[in-house]
Amino acid sequence: MTLVPSFSWRVLAPGLFLLHTACTQLPAESTATTLAEQRRRMPPDTTGYESRPPADPNGISRYYLGRQIAHVMGHEGADWLERSGRQKEEGTDILLRELKLKPTDVVADLGAGTGYFSFRISPLVAKGKVLAVDIQPEMIASLKATKERIKASNVEPVLGTVQNPNLPANSVDVVLIVDAYHEFDHPREIMRAVRAALTPTGRVALVEYRAEDPAVPIKRIHKMSIEQARKEMAAVGLEFIESVETLPQQHLMFFRKAK
Repeated sequence: MTLVPSFSWRVLAPGLFLLHTACTQLPAESTATTLAEQRRRMPPDTTGYESRPPADPNGISRYYLGRQIAHVMGHEGADWLERSGRQKEEGTDILLRELKLKPTDVVADLGAGTGYFSFRISPLVAKGKVLAVDIQPEMIASLKATKERIKASNVEPVLGTVQNPNLPANSVDVVLIVDAYHEFDHPREIMRAVRAALTPTGRVALVEYRAEDPAVPIKRIHKMSIEQARKEMAAVGLEFIESVETLPQQHLMFFRKAK
């Protein structure tokens, strides 16, 4: 999900889960063979989806609730995720602080990619754990290597799919998705699975570049508005809590299970 994707998911997009995954778009976008094959194998799902020619060449011919889904950034962009200027550009230290994590929290980093956030979250949840989810085996291999190298015993790499982050039910306190959600091929399926994984008080922290701000130097298809995010989360039973606007270029939006 680089589930994203950051899913990577950078998605659970494909790219799960947090590519962070992320797609700041300087590296070339990838249509990795394995991700393309997963897309071809998916059965049709018409709930909120439509297929039509891509309006933007940086996206695929699949739309969800009116939004064109972006191409995934593959593992070839790993160096970009770990670039030296990322903390200043994205305010990653601010993001970690705004998550307000507790030492016992279980955190899922969806679209974990190289684990930029996973390994920074690890010491903040010393009595909990981090589930670092990605759909690309290359990213999982990188996560495992880093985990061993720095002895981050509470980080657990998880191989997801374009439809399922493979998270345990009712067990995750925070699901973090950084710059990856907009690349998920199957955002509805992924977020329904995320909702099922949340504890009763669990939160989704969705980080996306501000579509409302034309000054943010990111391709439009790799941005998201609060309005669009709220619409898509509501479609799977997640209600909006708040948007924290302290990051330099991104929304930090929090959601929880609808009552």
